[in-house]
Amino acid sequence: MKHGKNYEESLKLSDFTKSYDAKEAFDLVLKTAKAKFDETIEFHVRLGVDPKHADQQVRGVVVLPNGTGKKVRVLVIAKGDKATEANNAGADIVGAEDIIAKIQGGWFEFDTCIATPDMMGLVGRIGKVLGPKGLMPNPKSGTVTMDVAKAVKDVKAGKVEYRLDKTAIIHCPIGKKSFGSEKLVENYNTLLDAIMKAKPAAAKGQYIKSMTIASTMGPGIKINIRA
Repeated sequence: MKHGKNYEESLKLSDFTKSYDAKEAFDLVLKTAKAKFDETIEFHVRLGVDPKHADQQVRGVVVLPNGTGKKVRVLVIAKGDKATEANNAGADIVGAEDIIAKIQGGWFEFDTCIATPDMMGLVGRIGKVLGPKGLMPNPKSGTVTMDVAKAVKDVKAGKVEYRLDKTAIIHCPIGKKSFGSEKLVENYNTLLDAIMKAKPAAAKGQYIKSMTIASTMGPGIKINIRA
């Protein structure tokens, strides 16, 4: 595979045979982020679980102390007082049947969808289009709730969902290059702690297999396994 000049230069800064301590790894990943835009820094962790088994799933949400650096467009599907609460909390779009119709027509100009429990019958009509895009409201992620104000504020503050994929890897953004290594390390520690606490009782052997961070356009940097 042929890479660009910046990527090739970034490769020379890291040692693929080495795993770095967290602070050193984040200092290094910032040096490899050579794109002209504010690159996202992503965390990838491979777990020693079998995603084919329901009792070994790893999924949850956590509010990163320094946010993600991304402006999140929040849609709330609610009516009455709950719709008013959502608007007052800073939701970008609030609606009910009108929003369902727009989504059915192919509109997806939002990043997170929150709904009150009484609206889930309505939301179920568009489950087949929201699900594959990762936008379906879910009680486990805190996006099906009567406390819509808190849900909106948490998302705006930097709440992220981590979820195991079919290859037993969790991929999650933890900030932007502009954050600097100190804030990125704080976000990393918060996310890793949440993943550790979510360890399934059925998981056997080594839980954390490998950890890597990378900028949007840069190479992966391995981090020493903490546990």
